[in-house]
Amino acid sequence: MLSLQIGPLALPTGLVLLFVSLCVAYGAAWWLRKYRRLPDAGPLVSDMLIAGLLAARLAFVLRWHEQYLAAPGSILNIRDGGFLAPAGIAAALAIAAWRCRRPAMALMRRPLAVSVACGALAWGVSSAGISLAWDKPAALPAVALQTLDGTSTSLAALAGGKPMVVNLWASWCPPCRREMPVLAAAQQARADIVFVYANQREDAAAATAFLDRSGATLRNVVLDSEAALGKAAGSTALPTTLFYDAQGRLVDTHLGELSDASLASKLQKIAPPGSL
Repeated sequence: MLSLQIGPLALPTGLVLLFVSLCVAYGAAWWLRKYRRLPDAGPLVSDMLIAGLLAARLAFVLRWHEQYLAAPGSILNIRDGGFLAPAGIAAALAIAAWRCRRPAMALMRRPLAVSVACGALAWGVSSAGISLAWDKPAALPAVALQTLDGTSTSLAALAGGKPMVVNLWASWCPPCRREMPVLAAAQQARADIVFVYANQREDAAAATAFLDRSGATLRNVVLDSEAALGKAAGSTALPTTLFYDAQGRLVDTHLGELSDASLASKLQKIAPPGSL
């Protein structure tokens, strides 16, 4: 499940899990301070969070520096989801170890360890619960689609045995419009990967009018009038991009606007051997 519907908002599942985990960690720190008279670990949890996010972003930018050098301003656009979690976790633990190294901080180690463990447990339990609640499709969804000229088709027919990128979009969606040039450029450059643009809940006239205005040259634009692909992916938010390998298995997903770097990091996971 990629997004959770909370009233009129569709929030990324990962962001919701992070918020819940932080609430649990801060709650544990507060409880230990109030009822166990232990030092308040909350500020140090905040320091770990900031260090982790900064390190995870920096590591991702360094890994895909060529793409970011072509558009330096995009480094600040964290909406592209460009973070390397292992680097962030390592930085957060390093900050905790450094701050707690002195004998004077010995009393902080227990409440900090308990707070972090509670937050991590909350993340694990929540993630497991969401995974159990969502029946992840094992293969390409057998959803009936239509081309702009009214011809029936499907993802399997469009894939032709190649890896596939399926972008769920709509003409009224600003981030969909912003990321379209990134996807169009990748489609032109990567003949080894099939790109499909599945318009959600709009008719051919609306989709065609947008493409004419934008000047984008796209292949494999299809209509998903019932948003069945979004339901299969567990996402009600746009844009959503799905990455399938040559066997039709869902390898990765991206919720929100793609940058050159974040798209390149996803394509690496599905690219045929020797194509990079």
